Amino acid sequence: MRTPRTIAAGAAALTLALAACSGSIGGDDEGGGGGGGNTTLTIGFVSTDTGALAPFGEANAFVVDQMKAYFADNPLEVGGEDWDVEIISKDAQSDSTRAGEVAADLINSDGVDVIVSSGTPDIVDPVSEQCEANSIPCITTVAPWQPFAIRDGSAPADLKYSYHFFWGLEDVAQVYADIWSKVPNNGEAGGLFPNDPDGQAWSANFPDLTADSGVSIDNPGLYTNGTKDFSAQLSAYQGKDVLLGVPIPPDFTTFWKQAKQQGYSPKVATIGKALLFPSAVEALGDIADELSTEVWWTPTAPYTSSLTGQSAQELADAYEEGTGQQWTQPLGFAHALFEVTAAAVQKAGSTDPEDITQALSTLEVSTVVGDIAWGQDDSVPPYVAKTPLAGGQWRLTDGGDHPFDLVVVSNVLAPEVPVAGEVEPLP
Repeated sequence: MRTPRTIAAGAAALTLALAACSGSIGGDDEGGGGGGGNTTLTIGFVSTDTGALAPFGEANAFVVDQMKAYFADNPLEVGGEDWDVEIISKDAQSDSTRAGEVAADLINSDGVDVIVSSGTPDIVDPVSEQCEANSIPCITTVAPWQPFAIRDGSAPADLKYSYHFFWGLEDVAQVYADIWSKVPNNGEAGGLFPNDPDGQAWSANFPDLTADSGVSIDNPGLYTNGTKDFSAQLSAYQGKDVLLGVPIPPDFTTFWKQAKQQGYSPKVATIGKALLFPSAVEALGDIADELSTEVWWTPTAPYTSSLTGQSAQELADAYEEGTGQQWTQPLGFAHALFEVTAAAVQKAGSTDPEDITQALSTLEVSTVVGDIAWGQDDSVPPYVAKTPLAGGQWRLTDGGDHPFDLVVVSNVLAPEVPVAGEVEPLP
């Protein structure tokens, strides 16, 4: 797989040449593009509708439809004028190269003013690369800030047009350590880390970040996404009471079923990425009971949309009623992407990319995923805004609305999110 910096380089060069001739990308006075005075704001959304990362984009179509309907009835008020909002969504197909290509297409062919994206570093990093190359504002989420910001070496990238909101590895490590502390264990953990940007970042940072927990992490080596036989990992994990990792959903389904077959039974398992989604948990059946994961967003959180006025619970209810599916964590963050975009453009007063990025650099907005503010936290790069994080366990329901409920069991970093149960050991 090519690195994000090499993706669609030819398209980027062409776009820059066009910009040099025209003075802006796609700019005209009737809408779309980067010139000021437009009456239409055009937003490009790089989604993950298909492929291995499709659960991250499961709610995106619902949110895009919701936002199109909302803005049709509620034009965006900018500088005392009503602006139309156009949203163009394209599928990255869970592929990094494709993510960069569709971002370039949104810039070159569709003349978007802003690009938004979510769904792991594999997607948001190449999208950001294209926006940086073409001087287009980019707003991203659903990736820990480290693999988004630190792409080459140990120093954060120098990003000008990309703004990201999410939590960091230091936060998820603290939540996981809190969960471990509530289950008696032998202080030994197995690390299930894939050879992708998330796995590389988690495996490199978690041992130090959780050192004070008293749990030592054994990483038998990074595995390739799509692995079908986890016998080597399971052999290394035998006797370790704690399991952690950040696999993609289908890989954890394979791993956990093999773990049961081969007799590996940790007392607590905290798994990022794979256990975020009801569909992935249901694919495991009863053996998913009491598996734990981070909780970035939940309907019980006391947050409200700055656009629609919906509470987190009302947004989740609307999603379940509209789709017939259980709410899923990326729902709130997909919605928040449009809250941030609207607030930034209103603050900027134009679609000029320099104005929008300047507005983002000090933007503060209360969203359905919590308060988001850039430029106020010296512990992260200036283009990163951190969001609240809790921890939860999936629990089998007895005749409930859904086969499993995600129960919040740790709120050490988000005390405003109510705890709904105690941490329980795995059966």
